[in-house]
Amino acid sequence: MTVGNPVRLIIQFMIPMFLGNVFQQFYNIVDSIVAGQFIGVDALAAIGSTGSLMFFVTGWLNGLSSGFAIIVAQRFGAKKYEDMRHFVAMSIYLMMGFAVAMTIGFLVFNIPILRLMNSPAELMDDVAGYMGIIYAGLLVTAAYNTLAAFLRALGDSKSPLYFLVISAGINVVLDVVLIRFAGMGVEGCAYATVIAQAVSAVCCLIYIIKRYPILHLKKENFKLQQGSFGRLLSLGIPMGLQFSITAIGTIIVQSAVNIYGATYMAGFSAAGKIQNIIGMVAVSMGATIATYVGQNRGAGRMDRVKQGVKYSWIMLLVWSGIEMLLVYFGGKYFTYLFISPSQTDVIQVSVTYFRTVFWAYPFLCTIFVFRNALQGMGYGLVPMLGGVFELVARAAIVLLVAGRTSFAGVCLADPMAWIAALIPLIPYYFYVMKYRQNRAYNIK
Repeated sequence: MTVGNPVRLIIQFMIPMFLGNVFQQFYNIVDSIVAGQFIGVDALAAIGSTGSLMFFVTGWLNGLSSGFAIIVAQRFGAKKYEDMRHFVAMSIYLMMGFAVAMTIGFLVFNIPILRLMNSPAELMDDVAGYMGIIYAGLLVTAAYNTLAAFLRALGDSKSPLYFLVISAGINVVLDVVLIRFAGMGVEGCAYATVIAQAVSAVCCLIYIIKRYPILHLKKENFKLQQGSFGRLLSLGIPMGLQFSITAIGTIIVQSAVNIYGATYMAGFSAAGKIQNIIGMVAVSMGATIATYVGQNRGAGRMDRVKQGVKYSWIMLLVWSGIEMLLVYFGGKYFTYLFISPSQTDVIQVSVTYFRTVFWAYPFLCTIFVFRNALQGMGYGLVPMLGGVFELVARAAIVLLVAGRTSFAGVCLADPMAWIAALIPLIPYYFYVMKYRQNRAYNIK
């Protein structure tokens, strides 16, 4: 991505990323659709209420792997291939270690965490059973995220997409079989998700072995070197924390929604999943920017970094206008995917959420531009600080309105969080670009 038209390269890389992210979201979405249509509102509420918790858990792993991949992308862009393979090996050590530790910790504290989230007692068994199986499968989740991140760091965003399409299809079939015909309930959805993710991880590994000799590791690549873990963690931890801090904010909002009961939980869940699908364009553009910036930063092409960020921002602002129209006028009909049109109370909850937050989508899209650009250049602290601003804003709104006002008041937590996140991000990005421009000028 260091040569050629930036817009064309970004779009070509982003489209497979977008489709891949949609299919990755597909697991929980299909679980919700099958549960809502075949079991009922309570099942939709149970699985839907786990969305923010799953984002917290998988977001940490995704953030770590994305942070590690930036260093891989930088070494690849600089053509330091032996150095690149060393960091790939160290990334594997770290990701597997984190996955095992998280599996043990979350299984032990499964019920206490759900109680903190105000999960209704009548849904507790279903929610705990579903999340317990997801936690047990974190190792395969980490494996897929890590292998896919390596492929994307080298500029290949298409192959992970193909593997996700295959596993998503497996997930759909298993959901229907295990729930409709085997009568397993919501736990069947969790088993389907873990099995499908395992398939995508195995496919990624086989593909890398056959098609990417540059990623074939030798024994010496796994030798520990002073500072290697530190370099990886200096980017991986801030990105993981950024995802996790954002997820904590959504957990706080979910806890406030749970107070209103199963109808609001179901409607909020459906709206959140629809918003996640539509918002995948911004998420994918952000991941593309991180890779694009990482490679060009490694190649010393800061002029291309500036161009790529500018054009990406323009494209996302246009997309945010389309998003606003889609959810304002079509949110009601999208909700029919998850629940019968006869469930008018649930559908009205989704409509209320959309019409409360739609105006703030340009701010949300802007976050992904500047946050990922900074991360691609190797700056992890301020993007994480943006996540802290998000968390504080969400918590403040929830504390002020939860249980004291209508559901719409709780919905305002999202727009306020998106605006707050930009407070540190935008000024720091322009400061960094000015600093690097002056530094290049002084060197000359």
